[in-house]
Amino acid sequence: MSRILIVEDVAAMREQYAYDLRRLGDHTTLEAASVAEAIDVLASHPVDCVILDLEMPGADGFQLLRSLQERGPEVPVIVYTGTGSYERCVRAVKLGAYGFLDKAEPMERVLQEVASALERHSLRREVATLRRRLDTESALIGESPPMAALRETIARLAPIPSPVLIVGESGTGKELVARDLHAQGGRADGSFHAVNCAALPEGLVESELFGHERGAFTGADRTRPGAFERASGGTLLLDEIGEMPPAAQAKLLRVLEEERTTRVGGGRPIPVDARVLAATNRDLDHEVAEGRFREDLLFRLNVHVVLVPPLRDRLDDLPALIAHFLGSIAARFGERPRAMSREAITRLAANEWRRNNVRELRNVVERMVIATRDETIGEDAVPAEYAGRSAGRGGLPTRGSLKERKAAAERRIVREALDRNDWHVTRTAEELGLADHASLSKIMKRLGLRRT
Repeated sequence: MSRILIVEDVAAMREQYAYDLRRLGDHTTLEAASVAEAIDVLASHPVDCVILDLEMPGADGFQLLRSLQERGPEVPVIVYTGTGSYERCVRAVKLGAYGFLDKAEPMERVLQEVASALERHSLRREVATLRRRLDTESALIGESPPMAALRETIARLAPIPSPVLIVGESGTGKELVARDLHAQGGRADGSFHAVNCAALPEGLVESELFGHERGAFTGADRTRPGAFERASGGTLLLDEIGEMPPAAQAKLLRVLEEERTTRVGGGRPIPVDARVLAATNRDLDHEVAEGRFREDLLFRLNVHVVLVPPLRDRLDDLPALIAHFLGSIAARFGERPRAMSREAITRLAANEWRRNNVRELRNVVERMVIATRDETIGEDAVPAEYAGRSAGRGGLPTRGSLKERKAAAERRIVREALDRNDWHVTRTAEELGLADHASLSKIMKRLGLRRT
């Protein structure tokens, strides 16, 4: 069932359209008698299609089309006119209208046009989603044991409606994990909405998440639904949740407990039905201990936890990732995909990729594509800061002094033990046969190991 907004200043015609769309098309309808009223409706309700009269007193239909172009979101608009002016209809299409009708058209023709607009809009969204997937820095490529375990975890948690906390270093692909949880779950037909908590000014976090009413604060010239409302029926990802300010944390906790939200400046609770996923590269237990994150909110969010492995722990996936990036970069540049030599891949595998993981690898591959026009990209194209050593089996260096190679092996052994024990220092010290917690802490400091 689709929600159709009819914008028409003549009440009798507006009501007749709404009645026929409900009766013959099984649609839900909303009505607006002016452009200003239509803008308010679009700001406060999800709308799948707009039927718009071009000739209205005051602000006409063209002003609404321009407003939709400037503000979004993208909604198919069908315009109609009683003047029979073909030129005005063409002008409306140039402003983004899907199609046009004459007021004398029978309702069957109107229903057909609405169905066509809805279908085309749905296809465009699907194509956009597929393009995003093709263009993405896909961290979920690879057949290494850590990736196999990650896919198994996603498949197990996707059908469960409970919150999931996705933890991993920057650039490991936490949002991709969230999108897979959505796509494989029972809400795949609903929308996926992501909010980057770190990118929002502190004063706008609550407005973005929970919405605001007109006049709630300076600049709030219209009612705006929040992310929870927009994601209702689908999935909401709260990315970088560790950056959320305390006031918003308290309100978020209430929303999760009550499954209702209240817009800033409003008093009416609004039911919400969105599966909540949260992602962070921070140690939230540490943030709780430092008083920067609410412990009760953490308990609400970490019903299930997904650990996204860093690239250095799945270097076996490097060739597949590089091949994927070479293909997507070639497609974006409009050229034939190229290959990368084994020697170049070996040099890249010698790095730990601690700064941005898969995202960093993707940027390096693009730099190498630009640096050479050879059909096969060789090791000479590896940027200097990534070409210090060659790596052998498991990513350990095969060149350099004995001291350097022993340090690299020790670092890997300690890091893998820490990962197995979820970075619990005492348990890790016991596994490695060290005297106590302090002994391991000294080794970690010497090796430059710390949880990121």
